[in-house]
Amino acid sequence: MRIRVRRTGGFAGIERSAEVDTAGLADADDWHTLAVAVLADGDDDGRGVPDGFSYEISVDGRTVRCCDPRLTDSQRSLIAKVLKEGA
Repeated sequence: MRIRVRRTGGFAGIERSAEVDTAGLADADDWHTLAVAVLADGDDDGRGVPDGFSYEISVDGRTVRCCDPRLTDSQRSLIAKVLKEGA
């Protein structure tokens, strides 16, 4: 499973993105469970807050869009995990 997170916005407007390929990872099942939950959450209404971050999360070609501060727990967890471990 290939998971990509793209973060835009924020005070400085600096874009950041990272990608993780879970194939062969010891915790691939955990990644899969989290990714499925994020896809089930779907898109939010697209209205963030001034200087807040907007996210585009792609999982094997399926994409959801969400914004701070309306992230679900699964979105927040997956975003943090990908941005921390992705390249």
